[in-house]
Amino acid sequence: MRRPVVDLRKFRFRKLNDPEFRHLKWLGGWLFYFSMYFITENLIPVSACHPMHMALDDLIPFCEYFVIPYVFWYVLCFGSLLYYGIYDPKRFTDLQKFIIITQVIAMTTYILYPSRQDLRPETFEHHNLCTLILTGLYAFDTSTGVCPSLHVAYSLGIASVFLKDKEAPRWWKVLLVFLVILISLATTFVKQHSMVDVLAAIPVGIVAEILVYGKSYWLPKLTGKTDRSDFDVRTADGRK
Repeated sequence: MRRPVVDLRKFRFRKLNDPEFRHLKWLGGWLFYFSMYFITENLIPVSACHPMHMALDDLIPFCEYFVIPYVFWYVLCFGSLLYYGIYDPKRFTDLQKFIIITQVIAMTTYILYPSRQDLRPETFEHHNLCTLILTGLYAFDTSTGVCPSLHVAYSLGIASVFLKDKEAPRWWKVLLVFLVILISLATTFVKQHSMVDVLAAIPVGIVAEILVYGKSYWLPKLTGKTDRSDFDVRTADGRK
């Protein structure tokens, strides 16, 4: 069983440069994301946003129960970063790099080509806990800045890092693939995203995959090299 290599109970900001904690600096990428989120949400008018829509959207019914996997995405993101932040700083860094790359691409796209979706139902047919949660989500996360979907892009990054982890159990890898597919579909069933946004997130994830893992993981596989790589021996600060 994997043992913790980082004791977060000992963390203090003054220790951020210590080998045990310096991988946490990558969390600073979220400061960029939230600042850009504020800009795109408040300074770009809805009238300037291009509606995202494809014929498949009209065949996907609204279903409030898909808000459960949609919200579980937040748990998955936080839990994955926390897990690797404690047990494997190198993979934590890889995942955070993947997330940052998708954030930069998405936010640049939101600014250069503002997008929105007009798929949300005006009223809910049922009134239950799921629609109550959706009411809050709709108010918190507006229908602008949607293409590509970061819900999908982050999920691809999480799946990528776990699938490369030899210590992750097989049952979890299988479940995770299912969850990524379910979460991606959930974004369309709760009408937070068009299928255009979902499909657009795939090339974004591919770019992040190449930039983060191309040299260290995929190149050795493609060239047939079997040398020990960053995915074999790691220390608390992520070095070999």
